[in-house]
Amino acid sequence: MNWFRPRLARFNEWLYGVAVGRWLRRRLDRALELRSVEISLARLGPALDGLQIAFLSDLHAGHFATEPDLVRLFERVLRCEPDLICLGGDLVDARPEDCRILAKALPILRAPLGVFAVPGNHDYYADPSLRLWQHCLEQHGVSVLSNRGVRIGRGDETLWLAGVDDLSEGEPDLAEALDGVRPDEAIVLLSHHPDFFLEAAFAGVDLMLSGHTHAGQITAFGRTPLRHTRHGYWHGHFEQRGARLYVGSGTGTTAIPLRVFAAAEVPLIRLIRPR
Repeated sequence: MNWFRPRLARFNEWLYGVAVGRWLRRRLDRALELRSVEISLARLGPALDGLQIAFLSDLHAGHFATEPDLVRLFERVLRCEPDLICLGGDLVDARPEDCRILAKALPILRAPLGVFAVPGNHDYYADPSLRLWQHCLEQHGVSVLSNRGVRIGRGDETLWLAGVDDLSEGEPDLAEALDGVRPDEAIVLLSHHPDFFLEAAFAGVDLMLSGHTHAGQITAFGRTPLRHTRHGYWHGHFEQRGARLYVGSGTGTTAIPLRVFAAAEVPLIRLIRPR
């Protein structure tokens, strides 16, 4: 597959420049939804009630997503005034130069409580060491949470925002990501691959945010050719052992620039206290 991805990328670059490619790009942009999602967390402090997280995943910069496309997407998200922005992996597609496409659009992406990211499998395809990928993010103010966590505060209350490495190409370590969390803090975990939810739920994570599946990208009668989850975590809400999972369908595409009955989305996650 390593020889195939660059050839596919060159074909899609050509396609992007012709009429049918421009039509496909407009079709993807029109279908993208900024979806409001409320999630109740029992351990959420009163000062954090209503905190909004914009969760962007599967941008696939470089695959039918150029710098202007990403800038338009980020501007739409910023108009919603999220408190926190989380990038859920597969931010680039398959080539080192895709990291630079992403980097050119990142300077506009800002939020009061910060911008954070975890890697996905395609980020490893583009940059196996992740050194260039991480540098492109961090030089524009994005903090990479690969097996680590940070304390996010508003008022006098906090939550623990953590991230793990990619399940399929990396080495996720949840114990490292949760090192330092307080017993009374709500835990929000970023994991590109949703199948990590089984481990997260067992460890007491309150909410996990994932992408990877593209909601199937091309679906018919509830079926898709993709094999991105073994546990049926294709899209939307899931719950286990009191833990919550939300799987976003992502904003980009892989292989072919087409979505069928699996529209792109940016979930705007609003954290609330139980009523």
